[in-house]
Amino acid sequence: MLGRTAQNLYWLSRYVERAENMARLLEVGYRMSLTSRREGGSSEHLISMMQAAEVDEDFAKKDRPADVDTVAHFMMFDPTNPSSVYTCLQAARTNARTVRTAITSDMWETLNSAWLEFSQIRPRDVRGAKLLELLEWVKHLSHEFRGALLGTILRDDGFAFLQAGNFVERADNTARILDMKYYVLLPRAKMVGGDLDIQQWTLILRAASAHRSYRHVYHDRYKAHNIADFLILRPEMPRSLIYCARFIESQVETLAQFYGKKQVCDDAAQQLRAMVEGTTMDTIFAHGLHEFLTEFMARNNRVSDSLSESYNFY
Repeated sequence: MLGRTAQNLYWLSRYVERAENMARLLEVGYRMSLTSRREGGSSEHLISMMQAAEVDEDFAKKDRPADVDTVAHFMMFDPTNPSSVYTCLQAARTNARTVRTAITSDMWETLNSAWLEFSQIRPRDVRGAKLLELLEWVKHLSHEFRGALLGTILRDDGFAFLQAGNFVERADNTARILDMKYYVLLPRAKMVGGDLDIQQWTLILRAASAHRSYRHVYHDRYKAHNIADFLILRPEMPRSLIYCARFIESQVETLAQFYGKKQVCDDAAQQLRAMVEGTTMDTIFAHGLHEFLTEFMARNNRVSDSLSESYNFY
């Protein structure tokens, strides 16, 4: 497979997953802002959400207030935001169109029709309950695309690039959702362990679609330690860091077998998986959750960079 084709498949999958993940982050920020109004306002949670997504500096350049409507527009519709849902869907469609012969018609039709539908939405109409409905629509689009991918495409090297892109992006997002708690609590250490703290941890669990599955594993009340453990170290949770790291490594190994040669990305993927497998929640909290997540995201980025280097994404 040509390096450019592999690149387009990899980033096609990443952009679809990123669109879903931006919707998840925005939902967390929005719901946190609602639950904390009695604590003195809601803008800090929206800013925290943008910090976790690393788009806060881009937003600051616009010199606009960080209210719900403005932030929602920036995260959903702003073409100058490299991680907005608009930008992600547009980039995914562009990549899909470039590799039309390497994907199935079901995959293309899902993306193309979604882009056309999204393009007809008037941003000024998306507020309150309408915003939450649109966030659900974005998540359902991602699920529909993934269903088309898993149900129709050949299990060849193209499939491995698509899956690697999906889970590199998913791992990054789970880490960012968890890291949002660091930014939220940064100015308010006294909140740790309080009712609002637990409410926010619960919202993070819901943002990862892990609310019901969490209750199957942990039968007691919501606890920050258990929620973090569930999203980091539980291998049966499909959005956990350990699940993603193991899956990424498996796809990188598949590519090595397909091409008959190990690459730099094999070592990077092994190191990412070993980092998560070689720790415990007590160790993570003792040394700092934020520090662990920052290191995880850096290593995850190295996997992506080394994939690009190994398979000539140029």
